[in-house]
Amino acid sequence: MTRLCPPAAGRPLRLEVPAVFLSVLSAADPVDDPTAPSLQDAQESANNAASWVEQNWSTWLGIGLRVLLIVVIAGVLRVVIRRAITKLIDRMNRTAQAVDGTALGGLLVNVERRRQRSQAIGSVMRSVASFLIMGTAGLMILGTFEINLAPLLASAGVAGVAIGFGARNLVTDFLSGVFMILEDQYGVGDSVDAGVASGEVIEVGLRVTKLRGDNGEIWYVRNGEVKRIGNLSQGWATAGVDVTVRPEEDLEKVKTTLDAVGETMSKEEPWNERLWGPVEVLGLDSVLLESMVVRVSAKTMPGKALSVERELRWRIKQAFDAAGIRIVGGIPAQPEGEAASDPTAGMAPPSAYANTSSPQSEAATPLAPSAAPPARTPK
Repeated sequence: MTRLCPPAAGRPLRLEVPAVFLSVLSAADPVDDPTAPSLQDAQESANNAASWVEQNWSTWLGIGLRVLLIVVIAGVLRVVIRRAITKLIDRMNRTAQAVDGTALGGLLVNVERRRQRSQAIGSVMRSVASFLIMGTAGLMILGTFEINLAPLLASAGVAGVAIGFGARNLVTDFLSGVFMILEDQYGVGDSVDAGVASGEVIEVGLRVTKLRGDNGEIWYVRNGEVKRIGNLSQGWATAGVDVTVRPEEDLEKVKTTLDAVGETMSKEEPWNERLWGPVEVLGLDSVLLESMVVRVSAKTMPGKALSVERELRWRIKQAFDAAGIRIVGGIPAQPEGEAASDPTAGMAPPSAYANTSSPQSEAATPLAPSAAPPARTPK
């Protein structure tokens, strides 16, 4: 504590300061501490920072402008390409709607099939375009910062190989779906036989194809599991009918009647659109003792062969009944004027052993074992 000492006689007034204050003041003095930064050192550091900024600001500005330019170009290019793909898909859909309902539309595909196929193709193309553009832009930005891309690319390659081995079934399904859509192997509304399942295609995806079977069941078939595919709805189909008649029938009369049926059917609605060619009598398919088979064939619209066959059978039966031509099949026909054979003629007569009371049956009955004599009692 500071004390004011009274002066002695003949001496001046003195102020006493404690030693602790003196030590603090001496520690706070920068002149005595060589490690403490001085004002000159701070000014020198500021000058160095300003000089570094002055020397490198152009470099950082150039890097920033290059990064900004890469991002802008990548974004604009991505938007332009995605819009071009979308317009292309819309044009494909409009073309499908224009031809739907005409004979050309039936030959090609329906609207739903074209729509799903175009949407799937558009989705794949947009995703691939976005991945390529943004991936290239990212690599260019990393190269702008002078980052070594070799380890990054090597790590990405190893990771891609690992993912490929781990999800090879998924990759196989995806690639098979992409090529299936691009090649237009089948689409919505087609009747297909995929080996593992068959039916009408109700939905097509990049990984799974959905089929509806003949009994109404829905099959989910992975695209990678399809080893072969049979499309029953592309191009054209063939309707074939086998007509079985008696061998005594006049073949010229049979052929004339079948030609008249086919000509009449090809002029009526809606069969004139479903028939893509004349109904042809191919000739005798087989000749047997009790019957002969005449083959009738016609080229039809895809998917309409079964309905054409049913209508042909209906009309042929009516025409043959009117012309007096008998259709045979199944049980062989009996010649006219011949009595039916006795169904029991081929049966063997009953055996005498069937009656248990007959002499033959009693003679064949095995003898019963004789009874054992009674045991003798000891006396």
